[in-house]
Parts: sequence; structure tokens; C-alpha cells
Amino acid sequence: MGTAESLNSYHRTLPFVEIMDSTLRDGEQTNGVSFLPHEKLVMARKLLSDVNVDRIEVASARVSEGEREAVTKICAYARKQGLLERVEVLGFVDGGKSIEWIASCGGQVVNLLAKGSLKHCTQQLQKMPEEHISDIQKELEYAASKGISVNLYLEDWSNGMKDSPEYVYQLMDALTSHLSPLTSVKRFMLPDTLGVMNPLQVIEYFRKMIKRYPTVHFDFHAHNDYDLAVSNSLAAVLSGAKGLHVTVNGLGERCGNAPMASVQAILKDQFHAKTNLVESQLNDLSRMVESFSGITVAPNQPIVGENVFTQVAGVHADGDTKDQLYYNELMPERFGRKREYALGKNSGKANIAKNLEELGLELTPEQTRRVTQRITELGDKKEIVTQEDLPYIVSDVLKHDGSEDKVKLISYMVSTAYGLKPGANVRVEINGQQYEAGATGDGQYDAFVKALRYIYKKYLNRTFPVLANYQVSIPPGGRTDALVQTVISWHHKDGLLRTRGLDADQTEAAIKATFKMLNIIENENNLA
Repeated sequence: MGTAESLNSYHRTLPFVEIMDSTLRDGEQTNGVSFLPHEKLVMARKLLSDVNVDRIEVASARVSEGEREAVTKICAYARKQGLLERVEVLGFVDGGKSIEWIASCGGQVVNLLAKGSLKHCTQQLQKMPEEHISDIQKELEYAASKGISVNLYLEDWSNGMKDSPEYVYQLMDALTSHLSPLTSVKRFMLPDTLGVMNPLQVIEYFRKMIKRYPTVHFDFHAHNDYDLAVSNSLAAVLSGAKGLHVTVNGLGERCGNAPMASVQAILKDQFHAKTNLVESQLNDLSRMVESFSGITVAPNQPIVGENVFTQVAGVHADGDTKDQLYYNELMPERFGRKREYALGKNSGKANIAKNLEELGLELTPEQTRRVTQRITELGDKKEIVTQEDLPYIVSDVLKHDGSEDKVKLISYMVSTAYGLKPGANVRVEINGQQYEAGATGDGQYDAFVKALRYIYKKYLNRTFPVLANYQVSIPPGGRTDALVQTVISWHHKDGLLRTRGLDADQTEAAIKATFKMLNIIENENNLA
């Protein structure tokens, strides 16, 4: 049977796939990532109760007291919920020390790390295969005496199958025969530890394993060094693997592991496999792990990236209004998200119309054309335009309709000197009346805002909005004349109002963003 024909056969009969998440163990091996015990507990609860992952691997045994605390907390939670058999801890062939550690934390499952290649066995352990097999069997017996079930990792299995398959078979033969039910291995977990495999090799090696051991439950554990973790995971399932190991956002050592969301989508959409994952929770989970890990998700990462459900080209937005011509099975609502339409130099009238519709704004065709032109001009300057900017842009473009700025900056001066607090003098015009004030602050922009706040309080008897967040970004390239983009969020009514300013000077960019905000609010007041 040829490869294509064989894959089609698997496609028709693809079974349920068990998902094991290793974010809290293998994902924590990402450079710079270290989770606190309470963070691990929060993520474990999310994974088990909301996302409904089949199993979670939460730590390595004997690493630290912090890991002991985390495992103890997670096991206590899982026991109360009746989920303890779904919590797993990596353990080592170490004379029972890992087993004792796991038992003392309340755990019931060990993922025992054995050597899956002859090179690892003889060079790292400096033992003959028979010695290593004997040590593993002793661990199995001790785990059984403690009431702990065992899954077995064959570390470096991929290189073992390449370079020493006879060793892999020797190990498997010894651990799958002549064992009592209490000392048997529940799952054999086959890792591509160094991320060196391609899908054709995965298919070849899995077929050999399953032909030789047809009743064994095999998991596959992929690494992404060649950007093949998802493809290799799919190949493993198509070849008979019953379980896959993943991490949230693809966290993991070096290039990471197979990302949970991507694996879920391709299994379901491309091969109609069944899993227990709750897709609508995947984005929330991704954001949680992003926050705790400090590792930002790439904007173009499938399923969970910021931009993956954003149409940029105007022709795509136009097609979406005409029988969803640019939709596929990856509907954002599946993952608790929504489709967005970007505003920039590639935007067409359809993009603008989609955003205006969501904001409840109606424009004539001519007005829409002019707004589109202005957004294109901003895009050429590399300014990012958001939906929050759109009402101000509309107001700015349609000045002849009476939407002229009500708040204008007439003049200002900011200063800073060694040993003195920065100061600002400001003159503004609000609804045709000019006002002037000065103030000092912790920085030039702070002094400028304090002067404005004084004007609003003393002369207008109005509350000035409270700043919620202030972000500054500089386009890549490192030029000294690079434009600075300042994004400021303000508490306004029951929500947040976000505006942006772009200038070569950071203070000037912040001032532009501030006056955008003031005019939005002033226009709201005049319409009220």
C-alpha cells in the first residue's frame, strides 16, 4: 500500500485522540520561564476544568521546594474534583526517590523517563541495556507498591529508531512481556527529543512500533526545531498513535513543542478526529499562559495570534459580505474570538464599512470614500489605525459637516533642567474660548497634562479623564529620526477610550493622542 493510499485509509477511520498538555513541565523549560506555585495551580484548573485536557504533566520530581508546593496544591485540587488520575509528574530512574517524592505530594501517576536510544543509555548513563532494563523494572515494582501508575518516556526515541532500533526493541520486549498487571506500563510515550524527525520518518517508525506491539498505547511527543512539530504530531496519529503531547502557545525548550490550538484545529478540520478539548476556551488559556510566562504570542500564530482573524485587504472584506467568500473552517467564534477588519493603506471601502457598521456609524458613499482616503494616508506614514480612532477620523475628515475640532492646542512650551522638575505652559481653545495655565510634573508630558487638568477644573468645572495606560513604540531600524507612536488609554464613562499619536518627538506624539481624546469627548458632549 502506498503512502498516499495509506494516509487516506487512516483519514477515513481516524480515532479519538487523547491530549496531554505539558505546559507546566516541558513548557517551563522555555528560556526565561518560571511559574510560581499559585500560577501553576490556576493554569492546571483552567486546563482540567475549562479546556478539558485529558491529562496534564505538571512538574519534574525532586527539582525544588517550589515544585513540591505546586504539585501538592494541584494534586489536592484534582483529588477534590475527582481528577487526580489526570495529573502526571515526570520522574526518573533513581532508585525510587522520584516515586517517593510524587507519593509525598499526593500524586498517583509518574511519567518515568527512560533512555530510548543506545547512545543515551551507554554514554549518559554509562550502563549496558540489560542494566538499564533491570533498573526500570525495579522502579515499576516500587511504583506498584506505592499505588502509583506508570507511563514510560523513551527519551531520544527518534534517534534510537534511526541509529539503534534493536536497542529500542530490546527495551520494549522486556517491558511489555512477563509483567504482572500491577507492574505494567500504562502508556509508552515516544518523544522526538531533539526535534529531528520529519513526517515520513514518523510514519515509518510508528508503523514499525505498532506492527511489533499492536496492543500498546503509544503517545507522541514532538519538538519544533524544524518547524515540524504539528506535522509530525499529525503523522503520528495517522500512523496509530493514541495520544499527543502539546503545550499552550508552543512553549518548550529551544524551539518549543507542538502548540495545543494548532494541533486541535488540524486534527478536527483536516482529519475529523475527535478530542475532548473545549475550543472556545483556547484563546483565554493562551492569554493566561502568555501573562504568566511573559512570552508574547506572535501576532500571526494560528488560532491564538492577535492578527489571525483580521482581514487587511479590502477585497477580502468585500468578499466576506458576498457569501463569506474568504471564510474557512477556522471561524473565530469557535475559539471565543471575532473577525476584525484592519484599517490602513490596504483598506478598501469594505473594511471601512465593516468597522463603521460595528460602531453604528452611517456615512454616504462620498463620505466613506474620503474617510478611506485619509486612512490610506495614515497607513502610508506607518501609523496604526484602530477602530477606536475611526470616530475621530470621521469627525476630522467631515469638518464641513460641523464636526470641527472643539478643543485646539494654540501653543505650548515644555522645559526640563537639571535639578528642577519639568514644567509646561499651555494655551488651548475650547469651544471658541482660550485658556492658559502652567504646571510642573514628574516629566514633560505629566506637567502638560497637569496644566490641562487645571484648566478643566478651574475654568470649566469639569473632570479631566484619568490616564489608564501609556505605551510608546518605535518602528524597527534604530534610526534617530524614527517616528514615535504613543498609545494612551483613558478611563471614560464605564469603559476605556484609546487614542494614538505619531510624531518624531515622544512628548508631541503623546500630546496629539491627548487632543484626539479630548475632541472625541467634546463631540460626545455636544451631541448629548
